Amino acid sequence: MISDPSLDFVEGERVELTVGAPAHGGHCVARLDNRVFFVRHALPGERITAEITERHRGYLRADAVEILEAAPDRVTPPCPYAHPGGCGGCDLQHVAGDAQLRWKGAVVTELLQRMAGISRTVRVEPLPADDVLLGWRSRIRYAVDAQGRPGLLQHRSNQVVPIERCLISHPAIQDLDLLARDWPEADAVEVAATTGGDVAVLIRPTGEGALPTDDPIDGAPSGGRLQILGPPRVLEVAAGRDWRVPPEGFWQIHPAAADTLAATVVELLRPADGEVAWDLYGGAGLFAAAVAERTGARMTVVESSPAGCAAARANLADRPAVEVVEARVENALQRRRVTGPVDLVVLDPPRSGAGAQVVRAIAGAGPRAIAYVACDPAALARDLKTFGELGWRLTELRAFDCFPMTQHVECVALIERA
Repeated sequence: MISDPSLDFVEGERVELTVGAPAHGGHCVARLDNRVFFVRHALPGERITAEITERHRGYLRADAVEILEAAPDRVTPPCPYAHPGGCGGCDLQHVAGDAQLRWKGAVVTELLQRMAGISRTVRVEPLPADDVLLGWRSRIRYAVDAQGRPGLLQHRSNQVVPIERCLISHPAIQDLDLLARDWPEADAVEVAATTGGDVAVLIRPTGEGALPTDDPIDGAPSGGRLQILGPPRVLEVAAGRDWRVPPEGFWQIHPAAADTLAATVVELLRPADGEVAWDLYGGAGLFAAAVAERTGARMTVVESSPAGCAAARANLADRPAVEVVEARVENALQRRRVTGPVDLVVLDPPRSGAGAQVVRAIAGAGPRAIAYVACDPAALARDLKTFGELGWRLTELRAFDCFPMTQHVECVALIERA
């Protein structure tokens, strides 16, 4: 039996490492005696002391606890909770702003090459904001610990870190007193501050299940909620329209993201008058509205969330050519609840990606062009590989920093026949 050298270490042990390239997940790769380390709180080129936090077959996870030789792009994190053992909501507070963009671009470039065989250098674009790095997060879920204190979770943990302020949260959220109060009868407190000026607060009563994650792109429902502040449907303004959505429903978290992504989808697809389109994983219908405005033709939105479908039907009621189908995308395509011919397809799948079944169905429908909006570049690369095997190719890609200070990046890919 061959032993795994990675298991020779123990959690809590410290080793000296020279840090290599950034990798998907908010860490950098380091190697020592044929052992692979995924290290958080480090930068490429640094010499560090790392403390092992997890052991796995083939690799170890670690935190940089002492910087022996710092990289030029290292900065002091503005948040006092951004350190090993602290809040896990931000991955890159120790990285200068321009270097964060390069970090994310390098990760997307590497994933496309390794997972899809696509050679393309990716440049990540910042979104317009008064403060590019802080004050952007318009929706946030605070977990509540056993003593009723609100906070955020440690990295890869359900341990709550009580905090006094989250610096990446929207100023309207920071102005509330939610973090100064105890919530003994709640598992989580959720807040939305919208582009239309609304603020809504919901609580999830104790006993509703697992704690919410600390992940800014995780829009998964977190159980039953009681709304204690704000309107039942909040106002968002994007793509030249007003949108009314439930505060707990999915919406882009960065205030500038909805406008930016909708404009990019239209720019890449170049919709023409009379073209038929699908908007898969359509949410409240943001991309459907932007495309349908230019085509004036039949548009089908597919969304599995009942709340999302209700919002899409209400917000797109002025466009009779838009049909909203409540179903999982793979089921709607397989059972022919959505049928061709179709000219344009927009898809904005969850972090897991669309998957081979959906990709094959889209390719089989034979659209002129596909715009794939991706919050996870690894899932995008997997699906691009499947598209490539079916005779389609990536012709253009733009990447946006919709989640500053975190490892997340949003991509919009244009896919056309090879």
